[in-house]
Amino acid sequence: MNICLVGVNHRTAPVAIREKVAIRAGRLNEALQLLRSHVSPGLILSTCNRTEVYTATSGASYAEAAILAFLRTHLDAPEATLLKHTYVLNDKAACEHLFRTACGLDSMIVGEYEVLGQVRQSLEAADKSRMVNLPLRHLFQRAIRIGRRVREETEISKNALSVSSVAVDLATEVIGDLTSCKMLVIGAGEAGRVAAKAAKDRGVSRITVVSRTKERASKLATALGGQPVSMDRLVEELDSCSLVMACADAPHYLLDIPQIETVMKRRPGLPLVIIDIAVPRNVAPAVSQIKNVFLHNIDALSLVAEQNRKQREGETQRVAEIITAEMTEFSTWWQTFEVRPVVRALMKKAEEVRYSQLNKTLKRLRPLSDEERDSLEAMTKSIVTKLLQDPINYLKTNANNNGQYAELVNKLLGLEVEN
Repeated sequence: MNICLVGVNHRTAPVAIREKVAIRAGRLNEALQLLRSHVSPGLILSTCNRTEVYTATSGASYAEAAILAFLRTHLDAPEATLLKHTYVLNDKAACEHLFRTACGLDSMIVGEYEVLGQVRQSLEAADKSRMVNLPLRHLFQRAIRIGRRVREETEISKNALSVSSVAVDLATEVIGDLTSCKMLVIGAGEAGRVAAKAAKDRGVSRITVVSRTKERASKLATALGGQPVSMDRLVEELDSCSLVMACADAPHYLLDIPQIETVMKRRPGLPLVIIDIAVPRNVAPAVSQIKNVFLHNIDALSLVAEQNRKQREGETQRVAEIITAEMTEFSTWWQTFEVRPVVRALMKKAEEVRYSQLNKTLKRLRPLSDEERDSLEAMTKSIVTKLLQDPINYLKTNANNNGQYAELVNKLLGLEVEN
């Protein structure tokens, strides 16, 4: 059994590539069904920083090829482009990578909270689609547990930033004082909520929320003392805004060149700052060519993200130590899991031999009382248990030797091992 991970993230690919393989929350179940046609079991973790596919099957090379085939169905680009930007990790490296991801060490913003919830949601979605086996479930449950632990035992997430809050910082660098700024938030999900709250904390007093879902826009706007607006009034609202925070879960651009050109003609001389942190992007990249429009996407946050990373170097080391200890525990569980079919077959065969020989012996003896039969039963079980104790412990302890001992036991004893 091998764990295989194939992914694309903010370190290996720009947002133009990441958005092509990104899987929106509303299409995750559909994507899991498509993944099933390539490899099963499997799990998809898709965030603004990454799209990763995990599987636990026999044969690492087969799993890698199957996941790459699945990703090609989402990436409208040559295979060479896909291979250039993807990374492949197997077994221990894949597990450690997931643990680091859940702890916020692999994020653009080190220590962010959102990724832990996204790991949990990815497991829930795969479980619901019946795409999870025991190794994958145990791996992701442990990752979630580790993520919670490091946030309780370290300060990696103390005063934690997020992509949304860093985006507001970027807007401040461009605009300056935000107190007289009107902000338009496109998207009423978690990213929109965090961005709007961060903007309000920095002095923005006028916030308008645009969403396809009227109820969600109203709920967020009410919580912030802002104004909800329907999506069909999006372009109209741009006339009076200085700052736009785009973070909607949408399959296509919500703002393009003709729309923004029309808006800028109605507000000559007034600059418009657009921070697009959505993946896939909400705003056509060419909008940046329009005069007085300042468009930044999620990759523009890298400078602030690097400053945040340096501030948390001490806590990062503490988190790494916790991950190392947890990896040792997980490796022990994995070793036991790997030899479990052989152990089960060994115990089954021993029990069959014990039961057969005991019955033959009982037939040759005088009729025994229930107490005497129970004593013989207990004695023979005890003999088998003690004989198998050392071999089983040895198998579990040495399970990381590519299965050589387990295979040897299997051949010597002619076991019927179930996969």
